[in-house]
Amino acid sequence: MKRFDIHKHVLNFKIPGGTSRGVLTSKDTYIVRLFEVDRLVAIAEFNRFEGLSIDPLPSYVDQLKKSVERWLGLLDSVSGLNDPRIVDLLQDNSDYPSIQFGLEQLTLSYLSNTSPFHLFDSPFSRGESSISINGLIWMGDANFMKSQIEPLLAKGFKCLKMKIGAINFDEEYRILKSIRDRFSNQELTLRVDANGAFDPESVVSVLDELAVIGVHSIEQPIKAGQWQEMARVVEESPIPIALDEELIGLKTVESRTHCIHTIQPDYLIFKPALIGGYGAIDQYRSIHNQFWITSALESNIGLNAIAQYTATLNPTLEQGLGTGSLYTNNFDSPLLVTNGALSYQNELPWKIQF
Repeated sequence: MKRFDIHKHVLNFKIPGGTSRGVLTSKDTYIVRLFEVDRLVAIAEFNRFEGLSIDPLPSYVDQLKKSVERWLGLLDSVSGLNDPRIVDLLQDNSDYPSIQFGLEQLTLSYLSNTSPFHLFDSPFSRGESSISINGLIWMGDANFMKSQIEPLLAKGFKCLKMKIGAINFDEEYRILKSIRDRFSNQELTLRVDANGAFDPESVVSVLDELAVIGVHSIEQPIKAGQWQEMARVVEESPIPIALDEELIGLKTVESRTHCIHTIQPDYLIFKPALIGGYGAIDQYRSIHNQFWITSALESNIGLNAIAQYTATLNPTLEQGLGTGSLYTNNFDSPLLVTNGALSYQNELPWKIQF
């Protein structure tokens, strides 16, 4: 006898997280578990990110329940994500990218021969290798942003990403320059994430200044949806441009191809819950194969699903998978960050408590 439950879990930040969309103190997410009698046989996170996800809020929980019920009816003969019925189910949820990603997780979790938490077999999931990740400097006033630098360096991060656009850029630039004055490009990679904070007319002067101090790349320098303006920024920029929010809301291979071919970015940034899961990433990678993958403030359940997939791609750049320690009430897991890298320690248990 199979049964599932859906639990809304409110993740509470240890320290408020500053973004260009405001300061976050908590974040809602949904955990779905499938049981056979009392044995957990599948688990997934459905991460609807308020203010960023395109998933409609009024219908979300109802759509989630209907989709999981439909998924449950397919299980007896499903062999993988390429099963036409799973493909149809995912396609029918194109307006709900976080549900698409959650259903992918559930499917792989249920089909796992090892444990509901082992979705992909790789040296990473076997505890034999790690994934290099960036350390994140959250937005805030200058003193708050400065205060985050030393702890990240002490933890061994060789790549720091700083969110910019919240305060005066001159102050942000001084913080970045103070880091670069201490560490060369070879010693430390600096990335910035603008979350669309700048306007198309003035952003190039910002990019020129960032180039002087050897910033590796900037994510989403102007607001999404301005493809011609973004294409011009990419062409004129002295540093690489990465698309992030630009990819949210594109639901077909045609629209995704048109976006990338129009803008010609240097990098793509994939947040599976916001763009439609593994299937969307695979489509984007067939169009443009310079990328890194970032979690979107998931709990450790979603982070695990993202990290295990990421490891199968043998990434060489630092990934954005360091968000597991943000919360006071995250789930205990085998995921650990040491020396600027994420690893999976199989000897540590999962503890899912609500």
